[in-house]
Amino acid sequence: MEHLKWPAGVTIKEVGPRDGLQNEKTFISTEDKIAWINQLSESGLKHIEITSFVNPKWIPALSDAVAVATGIKKVPGVTYTALVPNLQGLERAFKADIDEVAVFMSASETHNLKNINKNIGETFPVLKDLVRDTISAGKLSRGYVSTVFGCPYEGKVDIESVIRVSETLFAMGIEELSLGDTIGVANPKQVQEVLEVLLKRFPADKLAMHFHDTRGTALANILVSLEMGITTFDSSLGGLGGCPYAPGAAGNVATDDLLYMLHGMGIHTGVDEQKLLHASQFIQDRIGRTLPSKSFQAASAVLSGKLGNTK
Repeated sequence: MEHLKWPAGVTIKEVGPRDGLQNEKTFISTEDKIAWINQLSESGLKHIEITSFVNPKWIPALSDAVAVATGIKKVPGVTYTALVPNLQGLERAFKADIDEVAVFMSASETHNLKNINKNIGETFPVLKDLVRDTISAGKLSRGYVSTVFGCPYEGKVDIESVIRVSETLFAMGIEELSLGDTIGVANPKQVQEVLEVLLKRFPADKLAMHFHDTRGTALANILVSLEMGITTFDSSLGGLGGCPYAPGAAGNVATDDLLYMLHGMGIHTGVDEQKLLHASQFIQDRIGRTLPSKSFQAASAVLSGKLGNTK
C-alpha cells in the first residue's frame, strides 16, 4: 500500500475572536477580548481574525471592534484580520490599522440574502469596491465563500455557483479564498469532488478550507483536503462559533483538535499547544460554558487529575 505524502507544514488561521464569538449570547468584555487575543498572539499563530466591522446592530457581540483592534498588543510577524461588509466598515477598519481585510459572500442566493441583504449579483460591485480600496491602501485582502458544501435554506449548492463566485472574487484581486462549510454538512467524498473541480481553476496555495464541525466530520474533511494539496485551514480555539444566519450550525473545527492531529502526524504548524491550552481555559471561564474541543477537554482532565493528586 502506497503511503500518503503529507505536507511538511500547515498554516492555521485562527478565527475564534471573530467567527467564534459572533454567535455567543454572553457578551465578552472588551478587556477580556483584548487579553485573549494577546494570548493568541504569543502562541505562535501567524494569522488571527480579531473582529468584524459590521453594523453593531447585526452582530452585537462584536460591537466593540474598534476598541479591540486598537487595544491589542500587536506582535511582529502576526497578521491581524477583520471581516468587513461595506465601505463604512472599511473606513473603521483602516482607522483601526487592520493588516488584512476579509470580504464575504455566499455561493447560495438565499443565504446571501439573509446574511448580506443582497443577492449575489448585487454583492459583487460592493466587494469589488472594498477589495480595490483595500489594495490601494496597501492592505491584504482575503475572501470568504459561505455555503460551498450546502445551504441551510436551499440544500445542495450548484458547483457552478461556487466557481462563478470564486472566479469573480479572484478577478477582484483577493490574495486567498476560504471555502466555507458554513453549516457543517460536508463529507470527505464531497470535499474531494469539489476540490477536484476547483483545483483545475485555482492554485492550491490560494485556497483555504473553513469547516464547521456540526456533524463531527471537520477533521475527516481536513484530511482529504490535505491529501488534495491544501495547506491552509481556518479554525477556532475551543471549537467556538456558529453562524447567526445558519440555524443549527455548530462552531468551527477546534484549533486544539486540529493541532493535536497535525502535530501527531508530524506536520509543522509553529503553534505552541500548551500556550493555547491556557488561552482555551481563559475563554471558557469568560463564556461560562464547556468548550466543544475534545482535545482541550482531555488535556484539562489530565491537568485536573495531576493537580488533584498533589493535594
